[in-house]
Parts: sequence; structure tokens; C-alpha cells
Amino acid sequence: MKAVLVGFMGSGKTTIGRLLAENLKTSHIDLDQVIVEHVGKSINDIFEEEGEQSFRQLEHRLLQQQLTQDGILSTGGGTPIMPANQYLLRQTNTPVILLEASAQTVVQRVLRDHSRPLVNKLSITQLKGLKQKRDALYRECADLVIKTDQLTPQEIIARILPKIITD
Repeated sequence: MKAVLVGFMGSGKTTIGRLLAENLKTSHIDLDQVIVEHVGKSINDIFEEEGEQSFRQLEHRLLQQQLTQDGILSTGGGTPIMPANQYLLRQTNTPVILLEASAQTVVQRVLRDHSRPLVNKLSITQLKGLKQKRDALYRECADLVIKTDQLTPQEIIARILPKIITD
């Protein structure tokens, strides 16, 4: 793995991961998509039918597998909340990059996307509170933090590349 992207839902992990992979001529792996393909159900359906705990256990197993692959890995917004995943992310030799967007930016982005399980259940205030709570967990795993609000995708990639190339 060349880099692992972490951050709250709507922070740009998938978009930046895809563009970064294109720039480096490598593969982009979206952990949520890997889970969907593995189970054959949407993330929403997995949450509803099997529960969050079952989802998190599967996510952990697949994170372990994906960290051995080459490319850019975009994690799910909740991936670092499990201590076992935090451990994996801290132990990897791969740079872990936190894409950090403000609560206002995140809310604007995620309210348009009804495929996110937590968005459908939380108020804006609860969503902001969840983000604040998770930010500390993301920071514990991160080798580099990029505040993305005022940056274009190209500017974000320009900040990530030196970390990948020197590590």
C-alpha cells in the first residue's frame, strides 16, 4: 500500500484516493466498496440486516487484507473507531493521511447522499457531535493531517505526494 486515507464521511477520501491513484498510476481501493462486493449488499443493507457490530468485524478482516495490497486505500469513515483497526493503522509502514474537513463542509456534502447509514438516522447536531468525537481517533492514526476545506483536489494531492515519495 502506498497510502491509507482516513477521515469522516464526506471528507473526500474516495475522490482524493481515486485521483491520487491515477496520478501515481496505481490502483485505488475503496474499503466500503470492497465490503459491498464481498457481501453482495449495500452498506445500508448490511447495517440494517446484520447490525453495526457485524459490519465492523467484517470491515476489520477486510482492512487487514487490503493493507497487504499495493495502491491507495480509502477507508470508511468509521474504520478507525475500532481499537483493532486503530492498531492496524498505527502498525502499518504505509503513510496514513487524515483528510479533515470542517463540520459545515461535511454536513453540506453528506446530506445529499442518502446511501450513508448514519446520515439517515442522525440530526445535523448529532452528525457534528459524531464528527468531533471521531476526529480525535483519526488523529491518533494519522501520519499527516490535511485540512481540506480551502484546497482543491490537486492541492491536496500535492501535499500528499511528498509524504508518499519520501516514506
